[in-house]
Formats: sequence, structure tokens, C-alpha cells
Amino acid sequence: MERRMEIVRMIRRTEVVPLKRTMLVAAVAMFAVGCSTAQAPEPVAVTPVAQLVGPQGYQGPVGPAGPQGPVGAVGAPGYVMAGPAGAEGPAGPMGPQGPAGAMGATGAVMVGARGPSGDVGPAGMQGAAGDTGVQGSSMVGPAGPMGPAGPAGAQGLAGQTGVQGATLVGPAGPEGRSGAAGTQGVNGETGAQGYAMAGRAGAAGPSGDVGAQGPNGPVGAQGPVGAVGLWTPYREITFDSNEADIEPSGKSTISEIAAYMAHNPSLELGVDGSINSASTDPTNQDLSNRRVSAVRDALMQAGVPAYKIQTGAFGDPQLRRNRRVDVLLKTGI
Repeated sequence: MERRMEIVRMIRRTEVVPLKRTMLVAAVAMFAVGCSTAQAPEPVAVTPVAQLVGPQGYQGPVGPAGPQGPVGAVGAPGYVMAGPAGAEGPAGPMGPQGPAGAMGATGAVMVGARGPSGDVGPAGMQGAAGDTGVQGSSMVGPAGPMGPAGPAGAQGLAGQTGVQGATLVGPAGPEGRSGAAGTQGVNGETGAQGYAMAGRAGAAGPSGDVGAQGPNGPVGAQGPVGAVGLWTPYREITFDSNEADIEPSGKSTISEIAAYMAHNPSLELGVDGSINSASTDPTNQDLSNRRVSAVRDALMQAGVPAYKIQTGAFGDPQLRRNRRVDVLLKTGI
């Protein structure tokens, strides 16, 4: 036991030299093993000694490379499998608003089509036929000037000439030898006169080009203006039931009457809206008077002088003027 303690003290004194300390640790270990097998002494608490590691030895040279091993066989081709489609990404932000386009040109205003004509009202009762008046004198107005003749139409194309038929002419034969001249014979008697026959007329040739249009002749002198001695119906203005306003069709008729009066200043107009003399309803007469006034005012606005317009009963008194006003004309005095 004392010897063991001495060995420990020796080890502590040799901690300065690493190599000697290592060897001493190995000797102590061997001695401890021998003592334990011989006497099996009681365990003694030994203070742990730090393990010493020697310096790394010199690294030897690298040995030669071994031979290259054989190349392994190529593996079987793998299966190509398409993976599932990825999730759709979020929509990108909306781009900035583009500039507004230029405003288009203003559309043209077009007049719509004329509306359908209204239904014809029921025919009124036939009034009693009046006595035939005395035949008035009639005067035929002068004929208007004849308009210029239109240009002549273009000449039609000539038909095509037919195909020429085949003509076969045989070959000329050989000319014979001239014979000997015979003796002069006796003159024969003159034969009877034969009948002359006219041949067929040939096909007509194509027409020649049309000549230029000649100048128009001078216009004749204007004849005297005819006279209309009696009131003659000219136009009529129709109104809606219980209305005294002129419809658009009536305004067109008013313009037509004014244009005719402007070309015929010798005429006068008579506006007749009288109702049947058998009617005693004052309301009907008032409506008729308002319609006559509306026609007279419209004629004056269209340019007809007021002194050329008369109002009253100028037509047949037996006629019922239901919803209309008659316009008559005659030559002024």
C-alpha cells in the first residue's frame, strides 16, 4: 500500500514531461492489474488523472490509385409521369382606364315615313237631286306649251350574219382542141318576147345612225286668259269630328291653292262650309263657321290677298258638308 502511494507521488512529479507521464500511467496500470489478481486488496479512492494525447504523427504519402472498376449496366428507363397542374395564380391587378374615345358626329334628322291613311267615314245620306241649272258658257283655256322632245333612243345592235354554207366546185376539165370553123348558117327568125320576172327583194340593210336633235321651235304667243264665269269646285279641306283645326294634309292643300292663285291672279276664291239647310242645330252652324274662318286665315297666311277670298254658300245647297269645307274659284269681276 505504501508502495502504491509512492508511485502516485512519482506520477504527480512527472506531469511536466508528457511522454514520461504517459509511460508511467501505463506502468501503473499494469502494476494495478497484477496486484488485484494476487491479493485483491480493498478499493482505494484514486484521484482521476487527466488523459494525455501525444502529437500527431507524420502523414505518409498517398498510395497509388487502384485500377478503375467496370462501368455498371445502364438501368431501365423510368416512367415519365406528368405531375398534376399547379393551382391557378391570382388574377393580376386591372390596368388603368384608357382615354375615352372622341364623340361621334351628330346624327342627321330624317323625316319619318308618312303614317297610314285613316279609315274612310261612312257615306252620308243621298240628298234630293236639285233641278238642272241652265248650261253656263264654257271656255277652253289655252293649251300649255309643248315640252321639248326627249332624246332618241340608242340604235339596237345588228344581228349576227349566218354561217356561210359549204360550196363544192368541181375541178375544171381540160380545154378541148378548137374545131374547124363551119359554114355560116342561115339567120333564124326572131323568137317571141319572153316574160320578165322580178327577183326577190334582198334583205334590208341596217339602219343608219340617228341624226342630231334639231333645235326646239319658238314658243307661240300667250293666248288670252280664259274666264270662269261660275263658282267651280276646286279643292276641299277635311276636319276631324267636332274639331276646327286644320290637319297636316289640309295644310298641304292650302299651300297648293296659294301657289295656283299666285300663277292666276285673275281668279277669286270662295270658301263654303255651309251645312244642309234642313239642320236647325246652332252648334253645327257655329262649328262650320269656325272651320270656314280657319281655312280663310290659313289662305291669307299662305299669301292669298284677303280681297280675293269670299265666304258664304257658293256650292250646291242640297249637299251635306260633313266635316269638310269646299274651296271654289271663278274669274273676278
